[in-house]
Amino acid sequence: MRSLPDADPGVPDIRSPIRYLWWNARRQAPSLFAGISFATLWWLVQALMPAVLGKGIEAVTAKDTGALVRWAAILFGLGLVQAFTGIMRHRMAVYNWLAAAYRTVQLTTRQAARLGATLPKRLSTGEVVSVGNSDIAHIGSSMDILLRGTGAVVAIVTVTVILISTSLPLGLLVLFGVPLMAVAVGPLLRPLHRRQHHQRQLTGDLSTRAADIVAGLRVLRGIGGEQVFAERYHEESQQARRAGVRVAGVESVLEGAQIVLPGVLIAIVTGVGASFAVAGDIPTGQLVAFYLYAVFLIGPMRTLTEAADKITKGHVAAGRVIRILSIEPEITGGTAGSEGGVLRDSYSGVTLQPGALTALAAASPEDAIAVADRLGRYAPGDVTFGDTELAALPVADVRSRILVADNGARLFTGRLRDELDVRGSASDEQVRQALHAACALDIVEALPDGFDARVAEAGREFSGGQQQRLRLVRALLADPEVLILVEPTSAVDAHTEARIADRLGKARAGKTTLVCTTSPLVLDRADHVIYVEDGRMLAEGTHRQLLDTSPAYAATVTRGED
Repeated sequence: MRSLPDADPGVPDIRSPIRYLWWNARRQAPSLFAGISFATLWWLVQALMPAVLGKGIEAVTAKDTGALVRWAAILFGLGLVQAFTGIMRHRMAVYNWLAAAYRTVQLTTRQAARLGATLPKRLSTGEVVSVGNSDIAHIGSSMDILLRGTGAVVAIVTVTVILISTSLPLGLLVLFGVPLMAVAVGPLLRPLHRRQHHQRQLTGDLSTRAADIVAGLRVLRGIGGEQVFAERYHEESQQARRAGVRVAGVESVLEGAQIVLPGVLIAIVTGVGASFAVAGDIPTGQLVAFYLYAVFLIGPMRTLTEAADKITKGHVAAGRVIRILSIEPEITGGTAGSEGGVLRDSYSGVTLQPGALTALAAASPEDAIAVADRLGRYAPGDVTFGDTELAALPVADVRSRILVADNGARLFTGRLRDELDVRGSASDEQVRQALHAACALDIVEALPDGFDARVAEAGREFSGGQQQRLRLVRALLADPEVLILVEPTSAVDAHTEARIADRLGKARAGKTTLVCTTSPLVLDRADHVIYVEDGRMLAEGTHRQLLDTSPAYAATVTRGED
């Protein structure tokens, strides 16, 4: 079994869509060349069959048994070659389709991981989803059609040469008739692509709407807006459906034209050939061969039209792909090094002492998220890590040493043990300790397969609180130098929250930890508490000290209760 595609997709040429497609073709040049060779031979064998059949008919007419056996044997041999080349052509076509499509998947996935939070700011969810749903297929098809398209051109040239050498008028008729048929179909391609583009935009917008609805379903139900958005989704889905019907209308006309126009050419060739046969200018066997050639040419002609359609679609799809690949991250790093130490955000005044469990309570949740984003280098800011500006460190270095874990993180499909220990370096004891610290042992014990249980997409088999605890386990097992947790206990009950608060400090002993929360249970167990309002630090101390000295802090963490 061949590995597909290459482990390293390489560096794509994104200067233009055609350059991207050409780069893809060069990356798989050996398989493309092999596929084109098989496809060309496959078409050539079919192109020779009418001539062999004609010779066989002439042998029957002349009652030449030896010639009949010889031509029958040749026809049988051509059939075997056609069967073999057809199988190999199809195998190479599938391989080239998959290689091009999944190389694009690798590139876009790698770019999405590189961009991080930049991607959703620059492109809608629907636009990104559409790349995965349709554009990769079009790029794969643009590579696949090169095989049959090249072979079709060779087959048409071969048939034309045979016809001209046999009968100049019939050969010229085919020579000029085939391009005219292709030109006649051409005007249908532009409206087809225009309608396809419009349908794709509507489908992308619909995907974005669906993602927004799913993400905010609980809120929508809470405010009674579920029906309003359902009606809006229904209206937009009907628009996408009508656009699809319009696309199908043009496609049906195109399919009909691909049958009718070659049929006209067949009728003309057959009629002219029949008149030549009646006049005695050509034998009956050649008339049959001319008819079969005219019928055979329907295949190559349709392939050429298909090639024009798929290559155009591939060009448009490549344009959308390179749009993603050309986006640069908002956050970039330098090449400096740092031994670590105090992590300080100059804008807010928040300072994290090495080895301490610090809690940050903010009057507005947005303020806490902004501080976490700056400290984790997900947003620009004047942050220092020891004696070094955080912006001067390589982004990869920052990501490996500072982990920001919020409730927007997702569980991925796979074995539970692998999803929790993403680095694959934790021992069984370390996993159990992390589960104990996050009060998540009961979750694993309740699963029939324990650690070997398969996690469904986004961990949907777990409740909100269970997902939150499993995300905390994953963050603890990552064991970063600095761990920043954003509301890690917001979805669990008070008893579980108290146990997590008791165990979190022990689990992170000797390492820098920041917990962004307004939960008194967590704040009371922190070594140091910082209160932020309007983006600035207003007070710091222990939880109980701040309750006595900062009315604003007390009002925030007690929700205004006495």
